[in-house]
Amino acid sequence: MIDAHVHLWDRALDPQDWIDPQTMAPIDRDFGAADLGAMLEASGLDRAVVVQASNSLAESVRLAQLDPSVVAGLVGWVDLTAEVGPQLDRIRRNATVPVVGVRHLVHIDPDPEWLLREDVALGLDALDRAGLCFDLVVRDWQLPQAALVSGRHEGMRFVLDHLGGPPGPAEDASEWAACLRELARRPNVVAKVSGLVSGLAPGSWRAEDLADRVTIALEAFGPDRLLYGSDWPLAELGGGAAAWKSAVDSLFTGLSEAERRRVFGDNAAEVYCLF
Repeated sequence: MIDAHVHLWDRALDPQDWIDPQTMAPIDRDFGAADLGAMLEASGLDRAVVVQASNSLAESVRLAQLDPSVVAGLVGWVDLTAEVGPQLDRIRRNATVPVVGVRHLVHIDPDPEWLLREDVALGLDALDRAGLCFDLVVRDWQLPQAALVSGRHEGMRFVLDHLGGPPGPAEDASEWAACLRELARRPNVVAKVSGLVSGLAPGSWRAEDLADRVTIALEAFGPDRLLYGSDWPLAELGGGAAAWKSAVDSLFTGLSEAERRRVFGDNAAEVYCLF
């Protein structure tokens, strides 16, 4: 049982300036491997994939040295516009967990078309040669860019974080759904059912409020291309990782036991080569 998307941070080393102490009080602190272990136990999960929270090579070096008993792998960060190999070597030098992928904070990059840059394409080619996948953290309006890029790199695996950021439960999701379905036509793309409640207040949502978003993703990708992720500790903003896990459990009651095993672990193990 694998949580495919969590974050850890020590703000003295990797500042998280986006955290507002007043509106984000539940995550206004540091989170380490011990905290992760407690969350996984409470959620009935075994290990997690830690995903970078800063576009920082130094952060990735530190995250790669975490406790392998709770951290199954790291989706780190490298500068894709520079030489990729030496950066990966630096992360791996004293690593205790495997580097399984790379991510860039595309959704907040100053260049709104960062994904389409030629120098980024060269970096993605280098990742492909290294056998690593690329996590796509994008806004819903960037989904067409994700479809273009994944189509240009057909031999490489792409992982869509947070279902591409669908609109909230009361908002029109038709454009997001159309873009998600188009992206799902690329067989080299999988998606994480994660991050859907991080922007919702505790007690303001029920699993049923998210059912249509999850159903659209399930129909588009199928159970063989969906990965469960908590987006912890951001999940604490929406009521907690255990509440999110329970909600996803209830939304996937129609799946067979084998299909549930794929969503809650086997797919992550396959995508990220956690064997």
